[in-house]
Amino acid sequence: MFNRKRHHARGPQCCPPQTMPTQFDPPQFLPAEQYVRTNYIHTVVPHVQPAHITTVNKHIFDHQYFFPCTESVVNECCENHTLCGMPPNPCHMPHHHKRMGY
Repeated sequence: MFNRKRHHARGPQCCPPQTMPTQFDPPQFLPAEQYVRTNYIHTVVPHVQPAHITTVNKHIFDHQYFFPCTESVVNECCENHTLCGMPPNPCHMPHHHKRMGY
């Protein structure tokens, strides 16, 4: 056992350590970690589509008519002036007299 030495001096005396029973805290549960396991399953599905071919021979008569003609081109230009909204004073609407050089 533990031998105590007796000292005549004043001061704390050492005692043998005591072993206490092991204590257990309640378990701490963390949120579950999510894992995804993907399984690929290869399935072969045969599709049978029978076919039948009928050959039809058609005789086509092509009657060709000719009408020679000439052609000319005329290019025209038009302008639109659109008033989007009202001017500050409706009595003084702007007049555009500028002529385009066409």
